Amino acid sequence: MPPAAAEPLTPERILETTEEVLRRFGPTKATVVDVARALGVSHGSVYRHFPSKAALREAVTDRWLARSVVMLEEIASAPTGSAPSKLESWLEALFEAKRHKAGADPELFATYTVLLAENSGVVDAHLTQLIDQLARIIDEGVSAGSLAAPDVPAAARAVFDATGRFHDPQYAADWLSPTIITEFEAVTALIVRGLRA
Repeated sequence: MPPAAAEPLTPERILETTEEVLRRFGPTKATVVDVARALGVSHGSVYRHFPSKAALREAVTDRWLARSVVMLEEIASAPTGSAPSKLESWLEALFEAKRHKAGADPELFATYTVLLAENSGVVDAHLTQLIDQLARIIDEGVSAGSLAAPDVPAAARAVFDATGRFHDPQYAADWLSPTIITEFEAVTALIVRGLRA
């Protein structure tokens, strides 16, 4: 990516460039100096926005994870649709987002898998957001009488855990299986049937 000196140096621009540098060099070789060079600035300029390499890597990981949260929030907070159908849509959207990331850009997906292991606090916050979204959908269904769950937070966590094979990066190789969609649909149908009131 050629440097564009006329553009102001913003955190967002640094994060976009960091993503490109990570894609090019991988997580073990990419440095803040590489990011600065790609931006056409000194590494000190990058450090003014992100105080350390770890902070930059954490921010780029958080940015990557946040994309999923925003898209899934649209489903969770939609004013229309039944809770069971929202639950199915939410699980399908999460699975498709993960499969797309893994398939469309395998190098960057592998890089983020490494970064996720480094940034447990960011990952924990991300997982909490996702499980909270599930809890809101289930609670909506309980309130409407379409779902039954005596302990909504526990049910949300159980749904998330039960579908782990379809969103946890450690299972990314499974997502290439020709039967994975059928397997996903079977698990989702079982979960929704189990929660129906």
